[in-house]
Amino acid sequence: MTYELTIIGGGPAGVSAGVYAARKKLKTLFLTFSFENQSSVSDSIENWIGTVAISGADLTKNFEAHLRAYAGESVDVKTGVKVKDIQKSGDGFEIITDSGTFTSKTILIATGSTRRKLDVLGADVYDGKGITYCATCDAPLFSGQDVAVIGGGNAAFETAAQLSAHCKTVTLINRSDTYRADEVTVEKVLAKPNVKSIQSVTFKEIKGEKFVNGIAYEKDGKEEFLPVTGIFVEIGLIPTTDYAKNIVERNATGQIVVDPRTQQTKTPGVWAAGDCTDGLYHQNNIASGDAVKALEDIYIHLHTK
Repeated sequence: MTYELTIIGGGPAGVSAGVYAARKKLKTLFLTFSFENQSSVSDSIENWIGTVAISGADLTKNFEAHLRAYAGESVDVKTGVKVKDIQKSGDGFEIITDSGTFTSKTILIATGSTRRKLDVLGADVYDGKGITYCATCDAPLFSGQDVAVIGGGNAAFETAAQLSAHCKTVTLINRSDTYRADEVTVEKVLAKPNVKSIQSVTFKEIKGEKFVNGIAYEKDGKEEFLPVTGIFVEIGLIPTTDYAKNIVERNATGQIVVDPRTQQTKTPGVWAAGDCTDGLYHQNNIASGDAVKALEDIYIHLHTK
């Protein structure tokens, strides 16, 4: 059979799209390997609107439960599926997966991205135990504490600015001797009294006991140690979009280029939402809103044009 819509991805964007597709009675195929996403490892998420605090694991369970409660006969949910390629086929598309090939009139890509992980001794041990990849999610948990931000781009400086309102001190640590962030951003953030920076370092080890207690690094040939209880990593995102490279336009970092008004890609019949796109900001709430916007446009495309 040919579906009206295929949604690829089981995070906040994909699930939001799935719920809206069900409510609009679109014959939809929902494909995801799992419902886990970047937030699944967070101990407490405090910015998901309508919920004061929830663990990432519970939020993930809620996503799946919400989708399945509404799916009914409209949304065919398939999990454990990896999409390998998307090809144009007549007036629609073929979605080639490790579980077979499906055909669809339209597609919404919502496979998000993964945080580039810190490759330092001890980083895997303290992931979620002081090492975090989301200041928006976790900044309040480190109120009044000494923390570090690893990175030198705009995201790192924006994270440092946000943390400065919560934390006792914020230390930006960068491997190189130059920052990739805009000069005006660097100047403004480093002017904050509780923010400082260290450049040209070689990371040696993330240390701690039950939780992080500091970073060992080398600078100018000397071994140094920075005592901190939190480490916020901002060294880039890796969009999960390789399988779509033959069907949509992507930017230099692999993000799918979309029209921010509608979330349409430059390929007619294909939309994208959430962290896999070139949107300026990426958060759970934004991903969800992107998907709802896309679904409204997809419905119009399918039924009123």
